[in-house]
Amino acid sequence: MKLYGIANRFRIDRPKRFRLAGHDPTECCGLTVDKKEAQAMLAAGVERLAELQERLYANDRWSVLIVLQAMDAAGKDSIIKHVMSGINPQGCEVHSFKAPSAEELQHDFLWRVAQRLPANGRIGIFNRSHYEEVLTVRVHKELLARQKLPKPLVGKDIWQQRFDDIRAFERHLARNGTLILKFFLNISREEQRRRFLDRIDEPAKRWKFSMSDVAERKLWDEYMAAYEEMIRQTSTPEAPWFVVPADHKWFTRMVTAGAIVQALQALKLDYPKVAGRALKELRKAEKLLKAEK
Repeated sequence: MKLYGIANRFRIDRPKRFRLAGHDPTECCGLTVDKKEAQAMLAAGVERLAELQERLYANDRWSVLIVLQAMDAAGKDSIIKHVMSGINPQGCEVHSFKAPSAEELQHDFLWRVAQRLPANGRIGIFNRSHYEEVLTVRVHKELLARQKLPKPLVGKDIWQQRFDDIRAFERHLARNGTLILKFFLNISREEQRRRFLDRIDEPAKRWKFSMSDVAERKLWDEYMAAYEEMIRQTSTPEAPWFVVPADHKWFTRMVTAGAIVQALQALKLDYPKVAGRALKELRKAEKLLKAEK
């Protein structure tokens, strides 16, 4: 599908030059499609993704980790619902990282995500992730004090140290067969405001809204600075960031689906070959089953 080739345009391959201001949340690459066309294009991608997941599961050598980060209302849940709709639930697990528990605070900041990593043959989706430690915790510095770090270790270099730790962690995963794809859903402040108002107006969506959402909007600039630094520091060849325009949900889903499909196709996954004694056993079983007629 032509649209899937567009996904590479949003991959950050030169992070040192990255500027969030240079990425338009309303971007659609000049494409205009109606709702039916968008649904048909996404459906084709979902079908292909389901086929690739089956190969991944059967191959049992690789795992896939998909990281979704964004401001509230950018569409993380929508990506999971629509893009991953064709995936076999037995081969996929979604985990949302909320505020750390008392047990989690007794460990290093990567401990809790390490417990949720996907096994071989499976896809893991992090709805928020270890990156909250250089985003929310960085913006709300009082949260750092709750992490029980020895005082001599909490210095001006702590954020750089965490970036170093995250890069090393993801490099280790990649070297052990985890395909890592990270998506920042880049929503504009105005579009977030509109979606919040839609949630308030729609009774079935009001439960999603919290007054804390309004409070966090006041820290928009601080969050954008934190996201920009995060992407500069942690978009690597083995764990790239995709900065996906998020003001148009149909386009966000297409780009995300396209990036995942392309990455899985590049693994060139094959079904395990049955040969030798195992094949002879299959032929024997085939004869027995046919004889039942």
